Amino acid sequence: MTGRQRIREAARLVVKVGSSSLTTSRGTIDVDRVDALVDVLAVRRQAGTQIVLVSSGAIAAGLGPLGLRARPKDLATQQAAASVGQGVLVARYTSSFARYGLRVGQVLLTADDMMRRIHHRNAQRALARLLELGIVPVVNENDTVATDEIRFGDNDRLAALVAHLTHADGLVLLSDVDALYDGDPRKAGAQRIAEVRGPEDLEGVELGTSGRVGTGGMITKVEAARIATGAGVPVVLTAAAHAAQALAGADIGTCFHPGGRHPGTRLLWLAHATTGRGRLHLDAGAVEAVVDRRKSLLPAGVVKVEGDFAAGDPVDLCAPTGAVVARGLANYDAGEVPGLLGRSTRELASTLGPEYERELIHRDDIVILEPVHHHK
Repeated sequence: MTGRQRIREAARLVVKVGSSSLTTSRGTIDVDRVDALVDVLAVRRQAGTQIVLVSSGAIAAGLGPLGLRARPKDLATQQAAASVGQGVLVARYTSSFARYGLRVGQVLLTADDMMRRIHHRNAQRALARLLELGIVPVVNENDTVATDEIRFGDNDRLAALVAHLTHADGLVLLSDVDALYDGDPRKAGAQRIAEVRGPEDLEGVELGTSGRVGTGGMITKVEAARIATGAGVPVVLTAAAHAAQALAGADIGTCFHPGGRHPGTRLLWLAHATTGRGRLHLDAGAVEAVVDRRKSLLPAGVVKVEGDFAAGDPVDLCAPTGAVVARGLANYDAGEVPGLLGRSTRELASTLGPEYERELIHRDDIVILEPVHHHK
């Protein structure tokens, strides 16, 4: 079954819509656009498909009520706009879906909710229960409280991770661009790329930047597609105006086909949607243990620590050459690590206490980054 056929036959779909597809040039919610999207989703929902809607637009929707003419650049004003706009956005969705007798549930997530085990399980359980109850979850980043350090950065990546989190059968990314092109679609000669089956299909492709009111762009959409297809989820990218055709499996937009191995959601997030807050430099033996044998990282194998990170933060693991070979979630603050280096966990436990018997990073919290053989 092709990726488009899987979208058409999907029992559970994640649909992401961007800010520019929902708002006017002045930043207010475009009621007609919202209703047109809901018309498509409601028909599919009534046909038996569970729908998770990942919707941008909170900050954009807050611009008009706050009298702002453009998206604010400072975090505090973005948070204020999100606080006002999120209520406007969900109220509009609630009213629009109610025309079909459907209820919506608001789900606001931060990056921490994908990375930390307890938060991750809670988000997964909440979304699963909403779907069981027949609710349409409306997911957005929690822009009101998210800081620069714990942001997804755009809802494309969030949608890809939610697709994996909910075990969705497909992901549809709706934008103001109808497909991925091999050049600037505004220029003559640009050709639509109908199918992407691997990196070779994107060689030489020029990817644009973000739109007028959103934070994403074609780069983030391709990256989101890579995350989703890496988890076995097919992706169709097209314009919001073509949502019905995309959900019907028509030859519209660009279809990204799934790959092979399917890592867990948290590891997908670590690999594709985080940057290390610091670096741990490993000796050759530790690199071999972590990368080739998939072992936990122990203090004895670390020779140097860089950066200012807290326990639970992502950190990059470096080979003796300096190449980043893996990323993981630290069990210790940066300030604690220098005193642990080169010592066994047994020695640390006997001298500092049993709480220091923990590894620096547990193997379940480590993702290997390609290429995996920099250390050889």
